[in-house]
Amino acid sequence: MILALLLLAGVNALAFLLMMADKRAARAQAGRVPERVLLLLALFGGAVGIIAGMRLLRHKTRKAAFYLPVWGILLLQSVLIIAFPKLLIAYY
Repeated sequence: MILALLLLAGVNALAFLLMMADKRAARAQAGRVPERVLLLLALFGGAVGIIAGMRLLRHKTRKAAFYLPVWGILLLQSVLIIAFPKLLIAYY
């Protein structure tokens, strides 16, 4: 269980850092982090880090094609964890 929490924390930290890097790249008009990468991180447990980046960095908050899937992923993951908590514990 501790390993699962550490892994989840790491994925969320990485997601937040990539949101920060994308925000800086957007300001500098440099190479950006693909949205596909950010959405995959959200899918693999980093939705909280992505949402924290959206809120704290004010980044990608107007693009519905990005923020709606992120919130949907978080909702789906939350429902699955509540519905099947033993599955998560048994996996790790």
